[in-house]
Amino acid sequence: MRITSRVAYAAAHVVCDPQSPAVIDWDATLAYRRYLWSLGLGVAEAMDTAQRGMGLDWPQARELIGRSLAEARAVGGLIACGAGTDHLSPDAPVTLDDVERAYEEQVGYVEAQARGDGRVILMASRALARAARSPDDYARVYGTILRQVRQPVILHWLGDMFDPQLAGYWGGGSRDLDRAMETCLGIIHEHRAKVDGIKISLLDPEREVAMRKRLPAGVRMYTGDDFHYDRLILGEDGAHSDALLGIFDAIAPVAAAALRALDGGDVAGYRAALEPTVPLSRHIFEPPTHAYKTGVVFLAYLNGHQSHFRMLAGAEGARSRQHLTELFRLAAAAGVLADRERAAERMGRVFD
Repeated sequence: MRITSRVAYAAAHVVCDPQSPAVIDWDATLAYRRYLWSLGLGVAEAMDTAQRGMGLDWPQARELIGRSLAEARAVGGLIACGAGTDHLSPDAPVTLDDVERAYEEQVGYVEAQARGDGRVILMASRALARAARSPDDYARVYGTILRQVRQPVILHWLGDMFDPQLAGYWGGGSRDLDRAMETCLGIIHEHRAKVDGIKISLLDPEREVAMRKRLPAGVRMYTGDDFHYDRLILGEDGAHSDALLGIFDAIAPVAAAALRALDGGDVAGYRAALEPTVPLSRHIFEPPTHAYKTGVVFLAYLNGHQSHFRMLAGAEGARSRQHLTELFRLAAAAGVLADRERAAERMGRVFD
C-alpha cells in the first residue's frame, strides 16, 4: 500500500557483480527496487545514490532506467528517473548548445521508456556548471528543456558537498546561494506548469524552508537533506517537504513505518520511528559526503539484500574500518538491522 501523507522516493543503490566492479548484478539490483515498492516507497532511479557519474555511466544508466521502469509498471510502483548530461566528455570544451542537446537526448529516452508511468528528474549538470557564465545561461538551458517535456519534472539542486563539480550551480560561477536561489525560483515560476517539484540537497534546513515558502502553488519541495529530514518532512505551520532521499534506501522499513504513522495522524509514532535514524544518517553522510554511498550499500549487505560488500568502481573502499564499525553501532541503535546476529556475522566477513 502506497504512503499517502507525503510523496516519498528512496534514491536506490545498484548492486555490482561480486566478480567485477564494472558489471551490474541485475537480479539483485531490481529485487531491491521491488523491496522498496513493497514498503510503499517510490524509487528515484539512476541518481547519485546509484553512483551516477561515479561508477555508473550513461549506457548503464539507460539500461537501469529501462529495466526499472518495466518493473515499476509491473507492480504499480512509483518511480522517477534521472536525466542529465553525463554522457558528455568531462574533459572536452562544452557549449550551452551541447548541454541542451545532451539533456534533450536523456530526457527523451526517459520519457519514451516511461510512457507516462514515471517522472523525469532533471539532474544538475556538471557540464552546465562548466559552460554557464551567468544565471541567464541557466534560465536559457532549463527553459529550453522545460518547454519540451511532456509532463512536469522534478528539478534537482545538489550541493557541492555531494559533488564539488557542481559548485556555483544556478549562479553562473558565483557561490552566492541567495543569488542561486533567486535564479532557480525565477525558472520555476516562469515554467511552473512543467515543474512537479524541486529536490534540494544543501544540508541547510533554513534555506530549504525559506525556498519552500516561495514556491508556486502546486510545486513540491522534495527534501534531499540527509541531516534534517525528520523535521523537514514533518513540517510546521501547515507546510512540509516531501522526500527524495538517499538515506531512505538505507532505512527503508523504518522510514516507511514512520510515514505510515503520519498517514494516520500519529505524529508521536512518526517521531519515535524516524528520529533515532538521524544520528545514523549524519554518520553515513559525514565528510567526504560523496562517499555516503558506501554506507548505504554496507547496510544493504548487513541486512541480507545482497551477498557481498562490493561496489561499482571499487567504492566500497571509500570509508574506513572505523567508520563502518560506528555505522554498525548506530544502525543497531536506530533499529534498522533486520537481524543483528546475521549483521554481526557479515561484519566479521568484511573485517576478517
